[in-house]
Amino acid sequence: MIKLVRIEAQLAQTYKEVRLAALKQDPLAFGSTYARELLLSDQDWIARANSLDGKDRIGFFAFDDEQALGLVAGFRDSKAPTVGEVISMWVAPAARQHGVGSKLLQAVRQWAREQGMHTLSLMVTNVNAAAVAFYERNGFVRTGRTEPYPNDPDLFEIEMTIPAKGETGGGLGS
Repeated sequence: MIKLVRIEAQLAQTYKEVRLAALKQDPLAFGSTYARELLLSDQDWIARANSLDGKDRIGFFAFDDEQALGLVAGFRDSKAPTVGEVISMWVAPAARQHGVGSKLLQAVRQWAREQGMHTLSLMVTNVNAAAVAFYERNGFVRTGRTEPYPNDPDLFEIEMTIPAKGETGGGLGS
């Protein structure tokens, strides 16, 4: 059974391990890189976990028993406080297509709603067709806005959004 757990300081080592696994497994899915984040100290990871205060930032792991299968974070947009940003979304390959990603998105959406946000936004790399399809199955729509992908000038990111309010269960895909 999948259990969602908030990312907090006592789980900083797990945060580091899962995030680095994500960056190594799916490098084109993130704005950061494995090499960059490998240089972070344990104190940096604790500080990152502590920054997920639940008001303006939050993070969740998906666990199956003791194994972390994925993570996601949500940040309040500093320029548009009624918009939440979905970042760092990742599910381990063996756990994909089993609803883990949808549960993580639902948790961020619930948090955004509780914090008074109206919209959730995310950026996805244009070559990541599986992620685009996953987000579309979960109700996100393309806005038409794009921006350069920071790690490769030949790629770009696609913005997708969903209302924070609305159904959180039922029809969400995996």
